[in-house]
Amino acid sequence: MNKKVFTIVAALLLVSVAGLFAQASATTEQATAQETAVTQAPASEAPAQAENAKKDSGSIKFIAAAIAVGLACIAGGMAVGKIGSAAMGAMSENAELSGKALPFVGLAEGICLWGFLVALLIIIL
Repeated sequence: MNKKVFTIVAALLLVSVAGLFAQASATTEQATAQETAVTQAPASEAPAQAENAKKDSGSIKFIAAAIAVGLACIAGGMAVGKIGSAAMGAMSENAELSGKALPFVGLAEGICLWGFLVALLIIIL
């Protein structure tokens, strides 16, 4: 099980690093092209071009948000699987434990919600 998780995380890291470098090289090329356009353009068009450059460089936020949500959901799924199976085993022996075991499953599901909140903050801020 640990080898599978490690393989998935390693593959996600490789893909995200490659995407980050591709994004960085594309942004630097766009920035140099926009700098030459700004120097040649009239002064009234300069703020609009600077705003477009800011929008293009902010697209890396979406990659970071996707990684935050993806890793949080993978970790939450693993936690729910382990806690849920332990809770079901405990409830099969003693039915009175259901009220004490189920909140722990809800806490494990909260990991996904925290990942979503982090992604939302990345995108908004």
